[in-house]
Amino acid sequence: MDAMAAFARYEEIRHRLPTAQFPTSSINIENLSDLAGNIDVFLLDAFGVLNVGETCIDGAIERMAELSSLGKKLYVVTNSATFTREETRQKFLRLGYDFADHQIISSRQIALAALKDHLADGLWGVAAPAHAGLSEINARTVRLEDDADVYDQADGFFFLSTSNWTDQQQARLLESIRRRPRPLLIGNPDIVAPREDGLSLEPGFFAHELADKTNCDPIFFGKPFGNMFEEVVATLVSEGIEKQRIAMVGDTLHTDILGGAAVGVRTVLITDHGLLKGQDISALTKSSGIVPDYIAPTT
Repeated sequence: MDAMAAFARYEEIRHRLPTAQFPTSSINIENLSDLAGNIDVFLLDAFGVLNVGETCIDGAIERMAELSSLGKKLYVVTNSATFTREETRQKFLRLGYDFADHQIISSRQIALAALKDHLADGLWGVAAPAHAGLSEINARTVRLEDDADVYDQADGFFFLSTSNWTDQQQARLLESIRRRPRPLLIGNPDIVAPREDGLSLEPGFFAHELADKTNCDPIFFGKPFGNMFEEVVATLVSEGIEKQRIAMVGDTLHTDILGGAAVGVRTVLITDHGLLKGQDISALTKSSGIVPDYIAPTT
């Protein structure tokens, strides 16, 4: 899947995404330093803003240090659900970022906290690689692999990562859900993610296909859905920070910009490193109606 195919797919499943109000036009800036006088808190997507795959974006480390020195609050708000918060923090340390635990907010955390609300008892069938830290899940789990019986035995399904998910596994899950509908929780709503060698298919891609072909109604955790933002934004507002002084910074219109606008904060689209690199941004904002407050080529 390339960027335009991903954009088209996001538009096809738009009815499952939040709604929001947007500005009539965007303000072009050079980088996040230009917003130091207007924004007190930066909610930062990871992929396409801080890194691409395992590669740090040029200048982003220095930009974070500069903003921190100016007293700005920084939070990483990521839909990456494969790794625990500590593993994610260690990844950023290897890249050169020194984020504390409380500065990392992942869709994994939000989803794990909600599991008990959707299946108090029972067996979760989990889509995730072996290294995804399933022991952290406070519930009975089994990995969804090649045994078709496991799919039918599960009382609910939980997508953490589809890095090793196959067409055969997707087909088994599809047929199992058709035979007996059960809860389907998605820890990463992204359809694709930018990597060094292209775009990877993420849990949202497979979840929307399941929703299209069955009567299941997936429950998504992460951007653009409000559950990703509610706690951190409510805490910041309680500290006296106005929503208009908070900015969601990301590389995608349908997750970062839509999600930020839906919760009522400012939005910044980064264009040169992530999903929309090399695309006609003006045409995409016009056709989708998703308009960021600011557009910058780089972090």
